[in-house]
Amino acid sequence: MADLDDPRPHDTPPHDLRSRFVRALTAVRSPGGGPDPAPYADNLLARWQEPQRRYHTVAHLTAVLDHVDALESCAADPDVVRLAAWFHDAVYLPERSENEERSARLAERALREAGVPDAKTAEVARLVRLTAGHDPAEDDRDGQVLCDADLAILAAPPSAYAAYTAAVREEYHFVPGDAFRAGRSAILRQLLGLPRLFHTPYGREHWEATARYNLAAELEMLST
Repeated sequence: MADLDDPRPHDTPPHDLRSRFVRALTAVRSPGGGPDPAPYADNLLARWQEPQRRYHTVAHLTAVLDHVDALESCAADPDVVRLAAWFHDAVYLPERSENEERSARLAERALREAGVPDAKTAEVARLVRLTAGHDPAEDDRDGQVLCDADLAILAAPPSAYAAYTAAVREEYHFVPGDAFRAGRSAILRQLLGLPRLFHTPYGREHWEATARYNLAAELEMLST
């Protein structure tokens, strides 16, 4: 089980990640199976290693998967959530605003081809789209787990949080300083304006206060 008290990104060898994808895909596929899942894993890993990424990398993917594993008792269908974690930033271009939608459409195409039933494919795509706002419903157990796992970095210790914000700035290197500060500040205010950042019992108890402190401190720094 992943260490819930360490929300920082983790490094995992690609072959270990590949096997994790294969297990999740195999668990949700139709009884008749489907094509070899390894090429799908390799395609996704290649996407997560694209050169424009600085924070949304394999390390982030690994951290999200680790936290989904640790929170799986809160999920209704943990393997569907794991697949959603794989796809949630599979399409990522910092200059584009529709990355979640494009990632969801990629999931719909790939998972159907890979032999996943339509209902589970649709649920993966729904979860991917949910990460655009990180505001799952009260009864959305799978959405709560995925969103908490994705936002866990917000509760990282100061040095790791600083590394996260620096990586985000590198991804948006093409945005002038004033414009970046304004855009980032708007995102921070949006997050701080949510009734709560985390929805699982563990997230509410252990991550909420630290994350709000980190967000408020970053917002204050950007304002000055």
